[in-house]
Amino acid sequence: MPTQDQRLLAELEPKAEELLNRHGKAAREWFPHDYIPYSLGRDFDKDPWTPDQSRLTGVAQIAFEVNLLTEDNLPSYHREIHQMFGAGDGAWINWVHRWTAEEGRHAIVLRDYLVVTRALDPVQLERGRMQNVMVGYDRDGKSTLQGMAYVAFQELATRISHRNTGRYSQDPVADRIMTRISTDENLHMVFYRDMLGAALQLDPSAAVKAIAAEVVGFQMPGAGMADFNRKAVMIAKAGIYDLRVHHDDVIWPLLRHWRFFDIEGLDDEAEKARQQTAEFLTALDAQASKFEAKRAKSQEREAARAS
Repeated sequence: MPTQDQRLLAELEPKAEELLNRHGKAAREWFPHDYIPYSLGRDFDKDPWTPDQSRLTGVAQIAFEVNLLTEDNLPSYHREIHQMFGAGDGAWINWVHRWTAEEGRHAIVLRDYLVVTRALDPVQLERGRMQNVMVGYDRDGKSTLQGMAYVAFQELATRISHRNTGRYSQDPVADRIMTRISTDENLHMVFYRDMLGAALQLDPSAAVKAIAAEVVGFQMPGAGMADFNRKAVMIAKAGIYDLRVHHDDVIWPLLRHWRFFDIEGLDDEAEKARQQTAEFLTALDAQASKFEAKRAKSQEREAARAS
């Protein structure tokens, strides 16, 4: 007998095919090698890497490292979305493979850029990749609807993190790469966003509960990497990705798109989950404001010391 998740995927299959076809028309072919300044490359055995060779600042280095190591975990992400969405031989499995193939280019172009330009220690990068992939990523038993909600938020968060990293780098080459990757991430987000929109039409209460769970419990996929919390704090202090970005630019745009707080006919559990979401967002907004004020004071003190 089919499970609830299997029935949901079967009902959503026509929509998945529609959105997959739309994605195929919107996506543009691109090649990682076109974005890399290979003329800057040198042999590491003759000219070993040293920190002074980097064209990136300290926080930009950290942000690029976190972004690359997050992308490196693609084998785990593929396993997880295959388990969630890879039913049968139709649109769902075709999407899983298409998504994985497109995502694979991101680690390729990021690593080539960082190694060729000597922006980061290549030994550190490889050790980080080994550690992160060996730890892997696990969705912790999320249902298909929860998984769909998670990837919608996660793809948008990754898009913004990548885009802001490129801008912060002050390197036109890096900015161009991150803009290209962000375009992919945005198209991926749109697929999942609209799939969840269709799920809200089929079972609004179940979808609302899934969205609420992911808003409250969201965690970036790179959270398992070594020293992630310290690096995330430094990235937040630089304004690349902080609580305000997460609240204003990730959570709320999707909730508004789904008209999350306007959906009618919910069961009691869904209404309760929606109320808890509202309370969480109020608290998150307050936390973001507190962090911004603290950061502003810190920047004022630093400017005073420098003057």
